[in-house]
Amino acid sequence: MTEVDTRERAVAVLIERLRDAWAAGDAAAYAALHTDDARYIAFDGSVMRGRAEIEAGHAPLFGGIMRGSRLVAVEQETRFIDERTALVVQRAGIIMRWQRARTTPSRKRLSTNATLVQRRGDEWAVVAFQNTRYRPFAETMMGRVVTHRARR
Repeated sequence: MTEVDTRERAVAVLIERLRDAWAAGDAAAYAALHTDDARYIAFDGSVMRGRAEIEAGHAPLFGGIMRGSRLVAVEQETRFIDERTALVVQRAGIIMRWQRARTTPSRKRLSTNATLVQRRGDEWAVVAFQNTRYRPFAETMMGRVVTHRARR
């Protein structure tokens, strides 16, 4: 395996470990995959700073509404910025526990997110995460009206 292949595999494993920790509802394991100084921006714009806040922010979710849910990516692209830094951009979403038969997230649960990962020593970890609900403006009622008017 080449060094590039090894890096790509290591990043893929990190992303899979994030999904596994989420599916297990393990806020401590999920937070442990982030650096001590990580920044985590949730879909609602709230910011969690560092592992402790990431764990504290996810524990009530995993014990409540997100219990039994899982993360599923429908698109994923990894771009290496340098030898020890990569940006993973995904279109992904949550499948809730009552949607077990689903293999892809519902449209209303889709988000686009950017995960900045970095190798520190021998380990890869999340340095920053930004999650944005996937709501293309052109597909909204207002977007269709504005787009239609612009075409005239």
